[in-house]
Amino acid sequence: MTKNNKQKKLNPCDFTLCIAVALLLALGIVMVLSASSPSSLAETGSSYSYVIKQLQSAIFGIVLMIIISRVDYKIYRNRKIYLSAYVISVVILLFVLIPNIGVTVNGARRWINLGIQFQPSEITKIGLIIFFAAILTENKDKLKKLSTGFLAPLGLVLIPVLILVGVQNHLSVTIVIVGVVSIMMLMAGSRPLHFVTLGSIGAVVRINWTICNG
Repeated sequence: MTKNNKQKKLNPCDFTLCIAVALLLALGIVMVLSASSPSSLAETGSSYSYVIKQLQSAIFGIVLMIIISRVDYKIYRNRKIYLSAYVISVVILLFVLIPNIGVTVNGARRWINLGIQFQPSEITKIGLIIFFAAILTENKDKLKKLSTGFLAPLGLVLIPVLILVGVQNHLSVTIVIVGVVSIMMLMAGSRPLHFVTLGSIGAVVRINWTICNG
């Protein structure tokens, strides 16, 4: 195997992206340490209990990132895979309603416990990215149309978002999901005018609602 072929097979990472991720990760750990030290000391007797858990999660995330980076991205264009990703993204949001699986933390029912405790919305975000990357690629010649390039994809993302809001009342993740999918649609070729029009309609409706109920 030649040197060029070996390098191509190894799929070297994007150096700039890796640096950005490392800096954000380090900043997050420092912020966790700064914010959690007093409460951690009071609750566990150590100022570093929470940040150690954060470090463990960070290490796990880095290992998982390396493993996933070795997977050929083209596999996600398989219809069975990206449709499964969408179905899982929607269904897992309902797990918070299942007794002994859904967990309430600080008054919010946003967690599930399947041996490990996590927020299902994190899986939803990844699943929707996989799904939309595939369908936007498949339908890139239709993205300029209002029905197939804007309303159809938007309807598909609104389903899990409405479920998310309904069962978890998780505004921050809702904003992230809508924002990420909207950016993906714009980058893929959807018309910005469609987003501006919808945003204007939404703003008018919101203003009228506020006035009528004010």
